[in-house]
Amino acid sequence: MDRSGKRIAAVENGFQESDGIPTDSGCSDQIAERCHNSVGQGSRSVDAGSWSLRLTQKIGTGESMRILLVEDDLDLAQFIRKGLKEEQYAVDFAADGEEGLELALGNPYDLLILDIMLPKLDGFTLCRRVRAKGNVTPVLLLTAHNTVEAKVSGFDTGADQFLTKPFAFAELLARIRALLRRGGSQQLVHLKAADLELDPASHRVWRAGQEIALTNKEYALLEFLLRNKNRVLTRTAIIEHVWDISYDPMTNIVDAHIRALRAKIDRDFPSPLIATVRGAGYMLEEPEPVA
Repeated sequence: MDRSGKRIAAVENGFQESDGIPTDSGCSDQIAERCHNSVGQGSRSVDAGSWSLRLTQKIGTGESMRILLVEDDLDLAQFIRKGLKEEQYAVDFAADGEEGLELALGNPYDLLILDIMLPKLDGFTLCRRVRAKGNVTPVLLLTAHNTVEAKVSGFDTGADQFLTKPFAFAELLARIRALLRRGGSQQLVHLKAADLELDPASHRVWRAGQEIALTNKEYALLEFLLRNKNRVLTRTAIIEHVWDISYDPMTNIVDAHIRALRAKIDRDFPSPLIATVRGAGYMLEEPEPVA
């Protein structure tokens, strides 16, 4: 197995201790804090037409979008990758620019997420070389420097968007969805549970055919619940995905927004969908169809 293959395999195994990659045990809180405080193959050309067609086909069939993450901060990379996998994205990983370039040119991706300050090959150069090969896959650059000069340099290399560290994970997801929507001729697949429906492209919500107006946070909370329906979500997990992860996990902000959401999507309908799992968290529960 080549170096890039080993790196991906190590990440697939949860950052077990191999090839200098730290283990996962006992670092989840540190990862969250770091995210908030930091946040030989031939090249393969990807033209705009073929990339858009592939993306449209994936959207239509529900196939997982494939993302390449190039980030040398292993704790932050693990945090991002774990969150993206929970959102049903397939994620490959590289810890330096050279590995990232090899993977980007040798595999079909739907999105590239590149840190700017990378060892061996910086993110600007990586993006420029990918574009020089005719690859039009969207590029999201992660940067600690929110300056006009940095953004101009990035756009000059062919990047599509910037995200400044520190960032909330919900904002990263929003940027990813926006970039992926640009390439497909169809809207993202609607999320459904019973008679509740959510359109990720337009941010509209209906229940029993009746459109429901939600605040931005209520919408983000409902989307997270729908993407994990029939699965218990802890308050901490909800805070990390919907709010800035610097929020105190002991706050009642989740409970308050759940109450507000229930008042809009459950109160006036015969079958409540949001369930409280005592001592654990919340779950959007889809009733089994009546025979």
